[in-house]
Amino acid sequence: MNLSKYRKEIVFLLDLLIIIIVGITLFLVLPEINETANSNFVSLLPHIFLLILCEAISQYFFKTYDSLWRYAESKEYLIMSFGGFSGYIFYLVVDYYILSSQIPMLFSLATYSISLLGMLLMRLCYRQYRKHGKDKNNRERITLAIIGAGEAGVKLQEEIVSNPKSRYHTICFIDDSVEKIGKRIHNIPVKGPIMNLEKLIMNTPVSEIVIAMPSISPEKQRAILDLCSTIKCRVQILPNTLELLQNNDGEDLWKSVRDIKIEELLGREQITLDNKEVVKFLRGKIVLVTGGGGSIGSELCRQIAKIKPKKLVIVDIYENNAYDIQQELRQLYGDQLVLNIEIASVRDRDKMNQLFDRHRPNIVFHAAAHKHVPLMEDCPEEAIMNNIFGTYNVVQASQQYGVEKFVLISTDKAVNPTSIMGSSKRFCEMILQSMKKASKTEFVAVRFGNVLGSNGSVIPLFQKQIAQGGPVTITDKRIVRYFMTISEAVQLVLQAGSMANNAEIYVLDMGQPVKILELAENLIRMSGHVPYTEIPIIETGLRPGEKLYEELLMNSEELIATANQKIYIEREKNISQKEIKKKLKILTRSLDTKSLTEIKKAFKLVVPTYRDPEEVNQLK
Repeated sequence: MNLSKYRKEIVFLLDLLIIIIVGITLFLVLPEINETANSNFVSLLPHIFLLILCEAISQYFFKTYDSLWRYAESKEYLIMSFGGFSGYIFYLVVDYYILSSQIPMLFSLATYSISLLGMLLMRLCYRQYRKHGKDKNNRERITLAIIGAGEAGVKLQEEIVSNPKSRYHTICFIDDSVEKIGKRIHNIPVKGPIMNLEKLIMNTPVSEIVIAMPSISPEKQRAILDLCSTIKCRVQILPNTLELLQNNDGEDLWKSVRDIKIEELLGREQITLDNKEVVKFLRGKIVLVTGGGGSIGSELCRQIAKIKPKKLVIVDIYENNAYDIQQELRQLYGDQLVLNIEIASVRDRDKMNQLFDRHRPNIVFHAAAHKHVPLMEDCPEEAIMNNIFGTYNVVQASQQYGVEKFVLISTDKAVNPTSIMGSSKRFCEMILQSMKKASKTEFVAVRFGNVLGSNGSVIPLFQKQIAQGGPVTITDKRIVRYFMTISEAVQLVLQAGSMANNAEIYVLDMGQPVKILELAENLIRMSGHVPYTEIPIIETGLRPGEKLYEELLMNSEELIATANQKIYIEREKNISQKEIKKKLKILTRSLDTKSLTEIKKAFKLVVPTYRDPEEVNQLK
């Protein structure tokens, strides 16, 4: 039988029982009551019932029977105490004027005070029972350490205690505050300082750590994450939720706790670029994005849509991706965004000309390209037709139909390339360089490293492998890569587009490169596992075309700063359109041979910096 729906009635009956028991007990133990009532308890019954009535009316008025006492805090107990005091005053007035009481005030005061104390004690015992008595078996509970004994950390602990379904059991707080270290909060010890984290939890059953310090600096957060990465514990974090704490009293704060994002392990701050120039650049313009359904392309479309262009045209050969971004933008903006989806391949020159003639774009972002290095090693002809001739077709259409600005999405793999994909992207940069002073259209390329979370990137692969219990596979333990988030990449592209330069290559200062092996180890530890012991890490060998160290700059001394200290321009020697056309003919002839060997030879002829990966990796 489910008694929870009769909760109020049950609590009231228990309160009534407490008052009756206290009244009878006091009648038996206080001689002066016996003398006044002539040893007749029946004469006391009207007073006891009046006490019950006044108590019920008072507590009903203060709505204490609506409280869920398993979640009660000091506020609820204070309200009930105040309600009890008010009820007793009400009783005295009624008893004096209606019953003309001959009962000593000592009896009524003692009865009401002890009864109220008993009611409060009953509720407190119930709360403790719900807190401890109904806990799951200790083996099923998740033992927790909360880093941060401030407001956020304490509220998290309060939510854990008040939630009967919570499986968490907090072992300790860890903080740097000298005033808190050695003390207890909600009977939980506060340890510290944080820099001794590994030592502090070494001999404890802690299996998870929550970083509950939403106002700390990025540098402090990274330092704490570095400490956590050395410990076999799953690590979660409470992000910046100060607004939640201030406006909502921290309600449902636990819902904001999340796993560590990989960008938080990169060792540098998130890069935020100037948006004012970007808004001025795009607002009210017709913008066309090729490859608009891909990882970078779709994020470009999202950011552009926010700026309110006159029209957004998304071009993609893969209809499913194009459909997904179309539905997303339509749901967000409805009729406020003029949106056109064009299913087309950049390889088709006539189709590109047709689309440019139809839409007459002001700005073009060219993100359409094959990007997977090993696949292009096996299919180099696809890299030529899609990456190189596709770019050439869009560049020519941009010039012919008066596009104001053309922005190419390039990659760090274009720098001293060792792969077909990297070489094809370097050739695309060369196509743009040949347009300098040859067109009214401004052409720029944006070069950045690996994008976190993009389709086919290494991080989602690692996370999937960890979830499956391993092994985690890396191609070579020496591999180093630059990383950036999709948001950073798109901001860079938009910022570069807004700068008044032509035929330049923009490069982002991405900080220090990251060792893939260390990244894999940290991900495993942050997931609560031990690298090599619980989750193996297997080296599979470099893939075709892959090199150990990516670069962002060519061997050029012409690195020019821009107004933004995170963006630089790398200027290369100009190349003529005549030379580009000559190189395109070389590539076309290689395609006619249908020979992978001849196609790769052609790449070495047209991209002077292209070398075999074995040659480059041996030098490292």
